[in-house]
Amino acid sequence: MSDLSYSASIRSTCPYCGVGCGVAVKVEADGIKLSGDQQHPANFGRLCSKGAALAETLDNEGRLLYPIVDGQRTSWDEALDCVANGFKKIIDEHGPDAVAFYVSGQLLTEDYYVANKLMKGYIGSANIDTNSRLCMSTAVAAHKRAFGADVVPVCYEDIEAADLVVIVGSNYAWAHPVLYQRLVAAKKARPAMLVVVIDPRHTPTCDFADLHLAIAPGADAYLFNGLLHNLRREDALDLGFVEAHVEGFAAAFEAARAVSSIPKVAQVCGIAETQVSEFFRMFARTARTVTIFSQGINQSSSGVDKANAIINVHLATGRIGRPGMGPFSVTGQPNAMGGREVGGLANQLAAHMDFSDPASVDLVARFWDAPRIAQAPGLKAVEMFQAIESGKIKAVWIMATNPVVSLPDADRVRAALMACELVVVSDCVQHTDTTACADILLPAECWGEKDGTVTNSERRISRQRSFMPTAGEARPDWWILTQVAQRLGFAEAFPYTQAAQIFREHARLSGFENGAGFENSGKRAFDISALAESDDAEYDALQPVQWPVNSQSPQGTQRLFTDGKFYTPSGKARMLAVVPQLPAVAVDAEFPLVLNTGRIRDQWHTMTRTGKVPRLNAHLFEPFVQVQARDAQNYQLQDGGLARLTSRHGSMLARVQVSEDQRPGSVFVPMHWNDAFAKLARVDALVAPITDPISGQPESKHTPVRIAPYRPAWQGFVLSRTRLELPDTSYCACSRGAGYWRHEIAGETLPYEWRGWVEAASGKAGEWIEYRDAAMGRYRAACLQDGRLEAVFFLAPDQRLPEREWLSSLFGQAMLQSVELAGLLAARPPKGAVSDTGRTVCACFSVGEKTIRNTIQAQGLASVEAVGLVLKAGTGCGSCVPEIRRILERH
Repeated sequence: MSDLSYSASIRSTCPYCGVGCGVAVKVEADGIKLSGDQQHPANFGRLCSKGAALAETLDNEGRLLYPIVDGQRTSWDEALDCVANGFKKIIDEHGPDAVAFYVSGQLLTEDYYVANKLMKGYIGSANIDTNSRLCMSTAVAAHKRAFGADVVPVCYEDIEAADLVVIVGSNYAWAHPVLYQRLVAAKKARPAMLVVVIDPRHTPTCDFADLHLAIAPGADAYLFNGLLHNLRREDALDLGFVEAHVEGFAAAFEAARAVSSIPKVAQVCGIAETQVSEFFRMFARTARTVTIFSQGINQSSSGVDKANAIINVHLATGRIGRPGMGPFSVTGQPNAMGGREVGGLANQLAAHMDFSDPASVDLVARFWDAPRIAQAPGLKAVEMFQAIESGKIKAVWIMATNPVVSLPDADRVRAALMACELVVVSDCVQHTDTTACADILLPAECWGEKDGTVTNSERRISRQRSFMPTAGEARPDWWILTQVAQRLGFAEAFPYTQAAQIFREHARLSGFENGAGFENSGKRAFDISALAESDDAEYDALQPVQWPVNSQSPQGTQRLFTDGKFYTPSGKARMLAVVPQLPAVAVDAEFPLVLNTGRIRDQWHTMTRTGKVPRLNAHLFEPFVQVQARDAQNYQLQDGGLARLTSRHGSMLARVQVSEDQRPGSVFVPMHWNDAFAKLARVDALVAPITDPISGQPESKHTPVRIAPYRPAWQGFVLSRTRLELPDTSYCACSRGAGYWRHEIAGETLPYEWRGWVEAASGKAGEWIEYRDAAMGRYRAACLQDGRLEAVFFLAPDQRLPEREWLSSLFGQAMLQSVELAGLLAARPPKGAVSDTGRTVCACFSVGEKTIRNTIQAQGLASVEAVGLVLKAGTGCGSCVPEIRRILERH
């Protein structure tokens, strides 16, 4: 990168969540300098801890740098021929539905467009689905049922303009931290603003909420149906709006009457009547209301109905199409919305068209000149991998995603891929749980190398620009797809040589035989035809813009439905009769607890990017299960001990966190850990492949499980300058630190002799010092080379082990001092040592818990703001503020 030089920042977008934050990048002689783009309207310069650490992910360690076929490095020509010939053979013998693509919200829109065109338009099958199926397909279905099109009606400014913000099923502070901080800032500026959080868990998002409804898992539709009934009883409906712009009200209200009284709602939801009354009162009296919903709603076997129950109350009160009002689905991935635009879901056509409309199929076929276009929806994600398992699908091409970790019933997914006739994986990372199943590996460009567009949660299209040379032989995903399409005989339809060509075609299709948007009810909402004639320079300079972008709105459209017209045949929105459903599988005596999965603050998806960054691993460094204190007592679990969770589909091991934040009867496990970073820690191996019948989105928030203490023969930890393969461990969680690797380990069989096991496991030569307490079963050893610490091993019969932070800090020293050597195997820092900062709380500025606690005590700090002034903690992305506040409350 030293051969590149730019006088100004390159403006791009963050590759993490659906907020779509802008980043400003400078390539300088000493490396990449990255900051938030202060001009980008999604974040105005703010970045979360993950986004702020992006520059630390850009080395080529672990990259897939060249094509690999059957385990052997090969040329691009040979690899592409193998892909094309393999797919062609299977299509010729078994038909187009015997092949499939599984793609990703990590792809750029241009990549997505080519993949969809190739599979649906020219191979002739709709068997292309995306990992976005796992995060937002429920919202897609709900929008289409209510509005006649998959449209998010609001914008980020509406969150700040609202007088009441209701957050449902989202740990907003951790999953969408920049939007959360915009909300926090708005509430500080207008203290009268009300915030309600509806979530079975007490999450950091509840930190500044006026009301937290810890409802029973799966009870959301009962709550919002009850709200709808109460709004009518309180005369809080906008009957004029309903009469002019809504249909289906009577049926929706009739369905809501089943559980309508406040006592009944409180009973079903498992919360106090006073809380229900307070929420209903807030909603009824506050016109400017935004309801934010995410995975807690979407990842459900009845998620579409839940989402429509939320939309119903906004339609019934006319709270849509105006500033500070509307239902708001926030998406999980940076380009989940872009994938929806090009038809990345198996039940969609490009440009927001549907297989349900024969005229739309004909329109796309004519635009693409695709005589073999698919005529019916393909298999959704869970169905697709079940078809791979059964042999119905014999070839699959997986792009930029890791389904062996992220799909439900993950062990069966792995087995299905291992038995599949042809598995192709395009990725920028060589070793993942999924690449281990591949016959052909194709090296794709990563963030920083890729060039194209993405669309965020508020329909804002932004450019993702390249700023560094492509590593090795990696290529853009659209290029790889184009090359295979040409080898399949479709060269005329796939002539692309740059991303701008694809974007222009995508924009032209959006306007092809389209109407004038809002003035023509029933025409397509997605329309960016004003960008269709952009030349290469204009494409390169494209500024963030919200669609529709057409002749009526050439500068974009901030907010939809301002005129009360919707994209249904009647031009009216639809309220749906929602009959609440209990979760598809209930707990029972054998599996008495509800497993809920989700994200944590500093990690992303399956950790292939964030797992490389030491400061992102320092807050929560191993898989854990959060358990309420009563359940911990009932199941004999110890805080800090290990536990085994088991469902009807699989099992896993995790560290126990006893927390009053957890609802009794429920447990929470993060989704991120996988075989690359931990052993027996893939939580989706437990999740049942149960999906919403409309959206096909899996129920990841309600899996019946049992839990029991896991008591291995020994436990321990290892800190080493290199990552180690540790034999005879039943549990091993690895995380990268600053100059070292941390290994949390346990085993069921005691080695014959610890010294031999340690030396063999470390593979290190040097001076070994050790401590042994045979009576207590404890062993400690350290390896030094020329006075520099290379590794330390701490092993014991239980989890009572010293803290790791001071020991970790020793890896930053060229040579240990005598006082440090004296305390090494006791894990006891010298008196007055300042390096023992404790567990990291603030990832942005690497501030530890002990540092915060000691500073509070020493300086008498009494507020989060005071802590920030002294230590900077909490002044970056702000997602650590709730934890800082808790430390203040305790000390």
